[in-house]
Amino acid sequence: MSASGEGDVRYQPDEQPPVAVALGLGLQYAVLIIARIVVIPMVVVRAAGGGDGWLSWCLFAAVSICGLTTALQAVRLGRIGSGYVAVMGTSLAVVGVAVTAVAEGGPALLATLVAVASIVPLALSARLALFRRVLTPTVSGTVIMLIPVTLMPSALGLLEQVPADTTGAAAPLMAVSTLLVIVTVTLTGNAALRLWSPVIGVVVGSVVAAAFGLYDVQAVSNARWFGVPAAAWPGLDLDFGPLFWGLLPAFLLVSLIESVQTISTAAGAQRASWRRARAVDYRAVQGAVATAGVGNFLSGIAGTVPNTLLSTSVAITELTGAAARRIGVAVGAVFMGMALLPKALAIVLAVPGPVVAAYLLVLMATMFLVGVKMIIQGGLDQRNGLIVGVAFWVGAGFQYGAIFPVFAEEFAGGVLRNGVTAGGVAAILMTLLLEATKARRLRMEATLEVSSLPRIRAFLGTLASRTGWDERMAQRIDAAAEETLLALVEARRTTDEEAPRLLVTGRREGTEAVLEFAVSGGEDNLEDQIALLSEEAGEVTDDREVSMRLLRHLASSVRHAQYHEIEVVTVRVSAP
Repeated sequence: MSASGEGDVRYQPDEQPPVAVALGLGLQYAVLIIARIVVIPMVVVRAAGGGDGWLSWCLFAAVSICGLTTALQAVRLGRIGSGYVAVMGTSLAVVGVAVTAVAEGGPALLATLVAVASIVPLALSARLALFRRVLTPTVSGTVIMLIPVTLMPSALGLLEQVPADTTGAAAPLMAVSTLLVIVTVTLTGNAALRLWSPVIGVVVGSVVAAAFGLYDVQAVSNARWFGVPAAAWPGLDLDFGPLFWGLLPAFLLVSLIESVQTISTAAGAQRASWRRARAVDYRAVQGAVATAGVGNFLSGIAGTVPNTLLSTSVAITELTGAAARRIGVAVGAVFMGMALLPKALAIVLAVPGPVVAAYLLVLMATMFLVGVKMIIQGGLDQRNGLIVGVAFWVGAGFQYGAIFPVFAEEFAGGVLRNGVTAGGVAAILMTLLLEATKARRLRMEATLEVSSLPRIRAFLGTLASRTGWDERMAQRIDAAAEETLLALVEARRTTDEEAPRLLVTGRREGTEAVLEFAVSGGEDNLEDQIALLSEEAGEVTDDREVSMRLLRHLASSVRHAQYHEIEVVTVRVSAP
């Protein structure tokens, strides 16, 4: 079930599966996720006392916008889109504040707040590099691990969603048959069959449900084949009165937390989409966050709940090994088709709760492991381990009402009742504390060219003397910096542009020296190429490969984070 090993991914993002296969897999993704998309608007509208007309419009708008933004995620237009199968869905974290907004100010106030709050992901995507020391793999991995914690109560509650007069064996048989089929096909089936394991399991579970008379055939029969709901657009509340300003901070906070989850999920999607492990491309992450911002703005204008990047889509990719961009476009197209086909939505919504619960159990287990792998690959030491442990249990404690339940209920519309929010905030605060207590960085500016090497060496000599390194360590730092500079310069030799500015920072962390080289964005990733050198043997072919081989020998780790505006190479050198 892991996509980390060679051969576990059947279709990588840059591969082209047959159109029929892409459409089939797109339908599978959509069928498995559509219930989540429609349930959130239903909960908000019903809990706030909204009418059927607005509910029908909310569902139509939500499914359509999720389809459009899912397709945008896959095709990646400029800085919008991640270039991965990244399925968009309605936001669970917004339920509490959305119900309050509708109950107190009506649908128009909700629409305005959602549209205004979209500025958070749009701004974050534009300047994500500024937050690179806070939104680390440790924070992202912890957020992903907490997602199953937040879904667990809902999943377990679905096990009991059967009529009161149903025989006691019905729910267990539906859940066990679904779970058994998904696990068996995934573990023992070939690559082609494994693609369909979730759908096969859900179909088998639904057949068992039909045998007990628990599949709602009547609801499917009554639904229309085709149709658009009557226009029930609530408009926008542009008064900007006390209600708006009172609720805006809560919506901005929810939007920030959803953005952190989107960053985590987009990074997880990359981990699950390639046969060979790659460094996270933060340009794709920026595109994912920007698409979420566009989706939220469209949701506000349309008068429905905001959307977010669904973590369950990463789990499905991990489970099936299907990550081609064509599949993401197909998912979006299926969503937009479903918005116009009420009967298609009814077929999915008729699947009984115990069947959905068993399917969610597999996805939650897979998602938890994605978070664990992200933390380990990002570097897990004692301090990061403490952040993960404390943040995870803080999130779980708030989620299950074990930590200050009254405070959690009252603060910002109850936003801390969500485990992802509480744990994510805890992880961010602890990461900020860790950064504040680290040794002060020394820094210098130069140009990215070989002639800057003497100045960089002088800077590193000052760093070594101030931090107390001996001569051997000073030479090791100097050599690692030289090879990093040469590798970066060699990567830019194919362009005729003027040499970009280079910012070099350095500090001591325990027994290691940490050097950062920040320069305007390029294409090649040193971290990936160094990892590739460790897997391939052969003769050295060029000067750049010599530099990378030496750097691999000198440095304990090399991390290369690429953003649209800059790229940052972080080199750690251990004392000999």
